[in-house]
Amino acid sequence: MHTLLAKVFNDPIHGLIELHPLCVKIIDTPEFQRLRFLKQLGSTYLVYPGASHNRFEHSLGVCHLAGRLVRAIKSRQPDLGITDKDVLCVEIAGLCHDLGHGPFSHLFEGEFLPKVRPETKWAHEKASIDLFDHMIEKRNLKPEFDKCGLNEQDIRFIKEQIRPEIKDENIVANKRNGIDVDKWDYLARDCYMLGIRNNFDHNRCIHFARVLNVCGEKQICTREKEAGHLYDMFYTRYMLHRRAYQHKTACSINFIEEKKMSEAIDDMEAYSKMTDHVIFLILNSNDKNLAESKEILNNVMSRKLTYKYTTHSVAKRDKMLGKVCYIDGSKEFDREDISDAVKEIIEKKKPGHQDLNDDDIKVQQRAR
Repeated sequence: MHTLLAKVFNDPIHGLIELHPLCVKIIDTPEFQRLRFLKQLGSTYLVYPGASHNRFEHSLGVCHLAGRLVRAIKSRQPDLGITDKDVLCVEIAGLCHDLGHGPFSHLFEGEFLPKVRPETKWAHEKASIDLFDHMIEKRNLKPEFDKCGLNEQDIRFIKEQIRPEIKDENIVANKRNGIDVDKWDYLARDCYMLGIRNNFDHNRCIHFARVLNVCGEKQICTREKEAGHLYDMFYTRYMLHRRAYQHKTACSINFIEEKKMSEAIDDMEAYSKMTDHVIFLILNSNDKNLAESKEILNNVMSRKLTYKYTTHSVAKRDKMLGKVCYIDGSKEFDREDISDAVKEIIEKKKPGHQDLNDDDIKVQQRAR
């Protein structure tokens, strides 16, 4: 396991964590170091001053938790035949699962690209795999993988852990039930940085994890008594969405547009250089084409939030404030629901407010 070449990181959430030398090789690449310049919570930093942490430290945390969980299962259930190589593959997947995130976190994927490139089906998980391949080739890491006994089949296994669409149930990103080490780290880290209490303890999940045969399929399970603790996990996530991730002011800030950013997703070399610094490129630019974006950002920096937020749901309609509103609801809306709500907002605009059209109405399904 090359113990003498491993590296120890002092993490504010997990304490001292020791990472495999191959993980250190990956960390030392420019493609991974880029994550230092991507804020974990995007524009939420402009509302919560403590939310200055980056995807870099989150990725280290996910790598650490992934290794802890697999080692715990390996130790308790040797009959499963889990190898040290399997543990390393899952650690690398945890380390690289967020490589593909764009500037301002989910804003780039969820708001920016759908507007400037509506035809694309781009997702940060696929970009993580593309950038992972690009990094291995560009930095000549294949010999390092070979030294650790990792072949093409192992690299394919790593990619399956990174992108849930390939395999919907895994340790890093579990789309089957939402219980995964990615969530465990960001719940602990985000609560800590935001100053919000976290009632969920991932250490209990690791302690009680067992692989059982369920309906002919092996699954990671926990004891029945832990059901309430898992409810705490999902409630903490819900609470973070309500109080921070979808904070009304943070949502109002999420309106930035620059065409060339959208072209970078087709070129991993260009994409690997794109970070949150784009906001300062726009702010300091003299390009007339960026004048409107520059004005918006200057307003954000001086807390002049032109775009106002209103809580407005199909089930319970509320007041309209300013020019842009959000439609909020506890269920998935069909197109007719949304269309009717948008029409009502425009028709019932209060006197003195600016004129509204369909483009001024921002539709967002908030997490529940």
